Amino acid sequence: MPQIVQFTSPRHVEVVDQPHVELRPGQVRVRTSYSGISAGTELTAYRGTNPYLNRDWDPDLRLFVEGSSGLNYPVAGLGYSEVGEVVEVLADEPQDGDPIPGQQVWGIWGHRGEAVLPIEKVRGCVVPPGLDPVAATFARVGAVALNGVLAADIHLSEVVVIFGQGVLGLLATRLAQLSGATVVAVDTLPARLEKAKEYGATHVVDAAATDVGIALRGLTDGRGADVAIEISGHYPALHDAIRAVAVDGRVVASGFYQGDGAGLRLGDEFHHNRVRIVSSQIGGVPPELAGRWNQARLNQAFLNLAQQGAVDPVGLVTHVIAVEEAAEAFAMLDHRPQEALQVVLKFS
Repeated sequence: MPQIVQFTSPRHVEVVDQPHVELRPGQVRVRTSYSGISAGTELTAYRGTNPYLNRDWDPDLRLFVEGSSGLNYPVAGLGYSEVGEVVEVLADEPQDGDPIPGQQVWGIWGHRGEAVLPIEKVRGCVVPPGLDPVAATFARVGAVALNGVLAADIHLSEVVVIFGQGVLGLLATRLAQLSGATVVAVDTLPARLEKAKEYGATHVVDAAATDVGIALRGLTDGRGADVAIEISGHYPALHDAIRAVAVDGRVVASGFYQGDGAGLRLGDEFHHNRVRIVSSQIGGVPPELAGRWNQARLNQAFLNLAQQGAVDPVGLVTHVIAVEEAAEAFAMLDHRPQEALQVVLKFS
C-alpha cells in the first residue's frame, strides 16, 4: 500500500499507509519515485514555527489574522518537489501535452507514494529526455532560486553576495554566475563554502569568523556589493546583507523568516545607506517581469538549464533515503545540517 509522510506534532514524524483514491474523469494517477525535502519550508512545519500553524491566512485581505483554522497537526504529505510514473489516466478530452502511462512526470503532490491529480497539473510536465528523474525533483526548488536571481536584476560584472549556501543558495550562486555576476558566497559551514566554489562563487566568506560588511568593502574597493540575495531565512543574515551592499544597493529577501526579527536593526545601515529590500516569494514573479514570466516558465527554464548541463542539481544530493526512514531524515536536517544538502526520499 502507498505510504504518506506526516508530522503528527512538532518534531514527530510518522510514515503511514495512504488510503486508496478512485480515479475520476479528468484525473491522472501518479506513483511517486522520488520526493525532495525542502529543508527551509518543511522544517518550519516540522519544528512548529510555521505561521500557518498559529494564524489564519486570509486570501482576500492578503493578511494573517488571528485564528487557528489554517494548518493543523497532523500535517500530512507536505512537500513540493516530486517525480513519479504515470500509471493511469482518465482524460475527458485528451490534449497535447497530456502524459501517458509509463512516462515520468514532475510536479507538486507532497511526500506520498501515490497521487491522484487533475490532469492539467501535470500537463506539459513530462521529465525531459535524458534528464535524471532526480534532477526533475528540483523543478520547484530551482524556480525559487531563479525567482530570487531575477528579482536581483543582475547586470554584467556586478558583485552579488549570496547569504546561505544550502541547496537554494548554491543554485542561486550558479544562476547568478550564469547571469554575469561576480558572486561572493556567505555561510558559516566550511563544507558549504567549498561547494559554493564548485557552483560558481569567485569569493567565499565565513560569516562565523568575519565581519561580512567589512569583507565586502575589501573586495569592492570600499564600495560594497551591488546587490545581495539573502536566502537562508535568518534575520542576522538579512542584517548582514543590508550591511554588505553599497549605498542605494538592493537586498533580495528570499528566505522564509520565522518569528520576530531579532538581530535586524533597521536604524543602522538600512536607514543611512538608503538600502532597498525586495521580497522574493514563489507565489509571484518580480512585477516588472510579470508580462513575460510566470511560475510555469520559471520551472521550465530551470529544467532546461539542467538538461543543458548549465546547472547540476543532482550534484547537490547528499542522501537518497527510503521513505520509511523519513523521521531520521528530518532529524538530521534539523540537528545536523552540516551533514546534508539535498535529501531525497525514495518510494518503492
